[in-house]
Amino acid sequence: MKQDMRISPLENEDIEELVKLVNSAYRGDSSKKGWTTEADLLDGIRTDASAIHSLISAPGSVILVYKETVIKGCVYLHQQKAALYLGMLTVAPDQQANGIGKYLLQAAEGYAREHGCTSIVMTVIDVRTELIHWYMRHGYKPTGETKPFPNDPSFGIPRQPLQFIVLRKELEVITKD
Repeated sequence: MKQDMRISPLENEDIEELVKLVNSAYRGDSSKKGWTTEADLLDGIRTDASAIHSLISAPGSVILVYKETVIKGCVYLHQQKAALYLGMLTVAPDQQANGIGKYLLQAAEGYAREHGCTSIVMTVIDVRTELIHWYMRHGYKPTGETKPFPNDPSFGIPRQPLQFIVLRKELEVITKD
């Protein structure tokens, strides 16, 4: 896969900028400018610098950022044997519907293949039907599995009962002949 210079692993000096981006895309009034908001579902922040440090320090984990002068999007990836967990796919609210999310999804799939993964799995809040349908249009399928939403304020404080559904996409194995 051809590497695009706009997508690269998160650098430590960019963590604060990333925290602001993620929180602006998911929570508060700024998030309502985009279609990925969780502001009506959850109170509190989506993440903080400590959580981001924890994510990227875990073995097999990386956050890829899409950056043009400033960070406009990101995706968290964590290799779990032959599967790659995908989370926190984020695009700045004023940049949504410009293809950045699709581009990050393609980069994640390329990363998965490069690391020998045969599938990508993710969890999505069950009431986020528009987001679930977006992933389904990109080849992800519900597995039928659900997971409880964490009872942990660092993930947000639910305004209603929430759970996650698990989506999976099987990847074609590309052999080099």
